[in-house]
Amino acid sequence: MLQPKRTKFRKMQKGRMKGLSGRGNQLSNGMFGMKALEGSFITSRQIEAARIAATRYMKREGQLWIKIFPDKPITKKPLEVRMGKGKGAPEYFVAVVRPGRIMFEVAGVSIDIAKEALRLASQKMPVKTKFIVARDYTAKI
Repeated sequence: MLQPKRTKFRKMQKGRMKGLSGRGNQLSNGMFGMKALEGSFITSRQIEAARIAATRYMKREGQLWIKIFPDKPITKKPLEVRMGKGKGAPEYFVAVVRPGRIMFEVAGVSIDIAKEALRLASQKMPVKTKFIVARDYTAKI
């Protein structure tokens, strides 16, 4: 009996994004955060564009944490190629984000600067987001 040829890479399925985020749904590093209100795939380019927008507005003061990582490869076959002949080559990487996931955290800046920086970052995201504040936050007057 012939056995199928073993390949080096395991085929990864797309999967489903059912339910709320089980982990990564609470602030852990910063005082302010950006929470996803819907589920989606976030590409590495979108994450980088949001990071640049936020850090540019904060003028490199304070600290920004990116709490999602694009570790899922999305494959694509070349144009004008017939069906079959195996899975396509990885085209780009995405982070799977479910509702309730904290995507970015900010600390070391005032609430006004953090709110505007995360608003600019959320414009680069394909999901609706919400600005959140830590429970133990007290405004410095």
